[in-house]
Amino acid sequence: MSRPERDDRSHLAAVARGGTLNLVGAGVASLAGVALTVVVTRSVPQATAGVFFSVTALFALLAMVGRLGSGTGLVYFVSRSRSLDALPEAAAYTRIAIRPTTVLSVAVGVALVVTAPVLAGLLAPGHEGLATSYLRQVAVFLPFAVAADLFQAVSRGLGTMRPTTLVEKMGRPLVQIPLVAGFAAAGGQLLGGAWAAPYVPTVAVSLWWAVLLYRRRRGDTGTAPRPARALRREYWAYALPRAFAGIAQVALQRLDIILVGALRGPVDAAIYAAATRFLVVGQLANQAIAMAVQPQIAGLLAVDDRVRTNEVYRSSTAWLVAMAWPLYLLAAVFSPEILLLFGGGYDAGRGVMVLLAFSMLVATGCGMVDVMLTMAGRTSWNLANVAIALAVNVGLNVVLIPAYGILGAAVAWAVAIVVNNVVPLTQIWRAYGLHPFTRATFTAAALAAGCFGALPLLALLLAGDDLTVTIVAAAVGLLAYAAGLWRFRRVLQLDLLLGALVTRLRRR
Repeated sequence: MSRPERDDRSHLAAVARGGTLNLVGAGVASLAGVALTVVVTRSVPQATAGVFFSVTALFALLAMVGRLGSGTGLVYFVSRSRSLDALPEAAAYTRIAIRPTTVLSVAVGVALVVTAPVLAGLLAPGHEGLATSYLRQVAVFLPFAVAADLFQAVSRGLGTMRPTTLVEKMGRPLVQIPLVAGFAAAGGQLLGGAWAAPYVPTVAVSLWWAVLLYRRRRGDTGTAPRPARALRREYWAYALPRAFAGIAQVALQRLDIILVGALRGPVDAAIYAAATRFLVVGQLANQAIAMAVQPQIAGLLAVDDRVRTNEVYRSSTAWLVAMAWPLYLLAAVFSPEILLLFGGGYDAGRGVMVLLAFSMLVATGCGMVDVMLTMAGRTSWNLANVAIALAVNVGLNVVLIPAYGILGAAVAWAVAIVVNNVVPLTQIWRAYGLHPFTRATFTAAALAAGCFGALPLLALLLAGDDLTVTIVAAAVGLLAYAAGLWRFRRVLQLDLLLGALVTRLRRR
């Protein structure tokens, strides 16, 4: 490959470098998330597990409220400031974000402590005492979770994924597992606090890393910052719509667990949470690529380079499909065996797994549409889209959960997932001419569908429920998939990912 060609793909190489590190972190976080769920479901009764999952779902939602959109806002403005040689403004944006988010997150934590008995009655009817205890335990650590996310966003905006990957995706989950396992074995009364406590060291390390990155770039001063009032107005005009969109986005992912617990009880909530746990595995792959893409897209759109923006969007979508589709297809095929990991009584979630797996194929094929909109500055569009999807989700949940239980919740979420991806895809296609549908994306989809969909399905049709035959078919599919990826590595731009991975391994 000639030098000019390497330079021409430098924007993709930057995504690949960040993406490979994030993929390692996503792999660890995925396994840790599944392990944590298994520890809880196998260590405590289903009702206790359901209360725990409902409380942690609410914690994630309230943490997003406390962030005020600053996770995305800081990546956007710090990345743009760095690209435009205006690093002092990056520091100013950071100060603008930290103060109100700290005040709000502390206020939300205090409110959670005070209102815990009322919320417990809504979240876990019949188990109010345990739910109240869990809510108050996690409330103490809410400001730490918010601050950790903000400092990691600053580091991503400054061009490194390491704090997010090493601290948030790897360090915190690996600390959580033994803590939760120990307190679960002791009866589970302090399970909420054990789960949330690792946010304290997480925020300490994230802050240290962000400060270190700023100090390293001190000589890179660039232009003087604009007046603080102008920066503040610009920042919040972007971040506040993203705050509401982020809350709605987390609600899309977690509210159904809360609603299942409220409308059907904590036992059904535990089954539903376990059955949907596999989605996190694929979503972490999405987040791994998205976090690498965000600063690149923000920087390219800052100089209105739509050609390279489209290249990053299309290549990242092909990489995402290549990684996520096999996971979702295998989850659908082996759903009964996967649910056995969580213990007896969780096999009722098989239909949930299959339905949501196929909805995620659609979502993944659209690429990172939310990232494209927000990094283009269209946070109000993003807010409207997520609000529509959330309204669809809540409306269908209220109608379907009482009648159909967890399968009704899965239908509601599946429809909302499709809406939340197809609508923004249409917007960025019409407004900017950006779309992910190229030979690379179709190649990745066809390889995954053939190797992990068609082959196992054929085995099921020929051999029935013979698990051995299905496993053999999946193994053959894996070999065929590896061969296909190698054959089409240049079409899929996998040579960049492989090169980035080799470079990281050599550095070690």
